[in-house]
Order: sequence, then structure tokens, then C-alpha cells
Amino acid sequence: MQKALQEADGDIEAAVDVLRTRGLAAAAKKAGRATNEGLIVAAVAADGRSAALSEVNCETDFVSRNEVFSTYANRVAQAVLAADPADQEALNAVQSEGQDIAAMITEAIQIIGENIQISRFTWRSIETGLIASYIHAGGRLGVLVRLKTGQQATAELAEVKTLAKDIAMQVAAANPAVVTRDGYPADAIEREMAIYKAQAAESGKSEEIQTKMAEGRLEKYYRETVLNEQEFVKDPDKSIKQVVEACAKAVGDQLEIIGFDRFELGQS
Repeated sequence: MQKALQEADGDIEAAVDVLRTRGLAAAAKKAGRATNEGLIVAAVAADGRSAALSEVNCETDFVSRNEVFSTYANRVAQAVLAADPADQEALNAVQSEGQDIAAMITEAIQIIGENIQISRFTWRSIETGLIASYIHAGGRLGVLVRLKTGQQATAELAEVKTLAKDIAMQVAAANPAVVTRDGYPADAIEREMAIYKAQAAESGKSEEIQTKMAEGRLEKYYRETVLNEQEFVKDPDKSIKQVVEACAKAVGDQLEIIGFDRFELGQS
């Protein structure tokens, strides 16, 4: 600051401008560096009905485990939660602790000494129910799960909160593609079925058996990739759908998984 004041002939506001200019220049020099490490952070509102998930990247694993970097990454998630920005430009303008996010990232680059980028983020809400979050592997993987309830009071029950958290852990571990079969576009299933039919044709068996083989493989594909049909990781004898139905019966209300988000570090 002393050098900046000297350059600005003692004018404090001008000195601040000097420092900001230097910060932007420093950030620009680092902008081309690869950012393959970082953190995925979740932020959930106090009422559990809105949440954000963000990925902030840096250059090294060492920095990603640094408390200073973690603080900045958490501020990004909190900013997304508070403002629901439409895109990166809108997020850059969101205020956090008296500065916009763009200025905050520039400050982080100056302090930490590495290129830092916000690679993606999402904001979710639910009208009736709750959103559960789960962060795995020290911030390398993050999940949000939206669980709809018939009555908002049901979302406050301990067993429902546990269910939502268990489903978030399921998404992290089993990496489903959709909640239900209807989540797949028809053409995607047609392509999948065409592959299975071609594989079955190589068996040399009758057309009827080939069709059954292809249908069997498609059913296996559903069981592996559709969240409701996956084996529950904590009790493989039950499907996720069965677990949700059992909890719904126990609490006397409707429960439905309506969506999830899964961020894995470095994957778009």
C-alpha cells in the first residue's frame, strides 16, 4: 500500500485504483494457466427449500486443500444460493461481503498466487419438500437431491431428512443418469436397443431369443442407470423406489424424488 500511495502522491482513492489495476494485471497473467484442481461446494438455505452447487477451480491440489481457497469457494456457492444468477456474467456482479464476485476472484488470485476460475454452478428450489446435499472425497464430488413431500411439515421429520441424505449419497456412489425411465429421450433408448439387438444377433440364436436377450440387456441398463431402479447401496435387496415408498408409508405422506445434480471435479 505504501508504494501505491507514493505513486498516487498520497491520494488514498487513487492508491486503491493502483492496487486494483495491479490485481487485474496479475489475474490476466495467470488466466491462461490450467485449472485442473479445485473444490465443489454446496450451500443449502435454512429452510431446506433452495440450494446451490458450484465448482471453483485452481491449479494445484495443495491450494484446493487450503483454508483460504476453501473460504473463497464457499463464498461463491453462497452467492449463487442468494442470487440465482442466470449465467457467469450475472454471477460476477453478485455482491459478497462488500465486493462483487469478479473482484473477489481477482483478490483470491492475488492472495493465493494461482489462476482461479468458476467453472460451473446451479441453483435449485422446491415448492414443497427439501433439498439434501452431499459432498464427497474432500470436495471432489458434490450432489443435490430434490425430494418432494405432500406436506411441508413432512420435510422436517428426521427420517425424511435421513432418506434425502441417503439418496444424495446414492447419487454420489452409483452415478445414475435419470430419476425414472421417462427421463431418457426416446431416441436415446432406441439407440441403446439397437446396440443390444446387434450384439444379440451375433449369438446366432433364433430371432425370438435375440429379442429377449436385447430386452434383458435393456432392463439391466435401466437397473444400473435409473435412480429409482438402482439397488440401494445401503441395502442391495431393495431398490431406491422401494426405500422411498417404505419411508412414505412410515410417515403417512407422499414422497417423490423429482431431480438431482451431480458435479464431479473436472467433468462438465
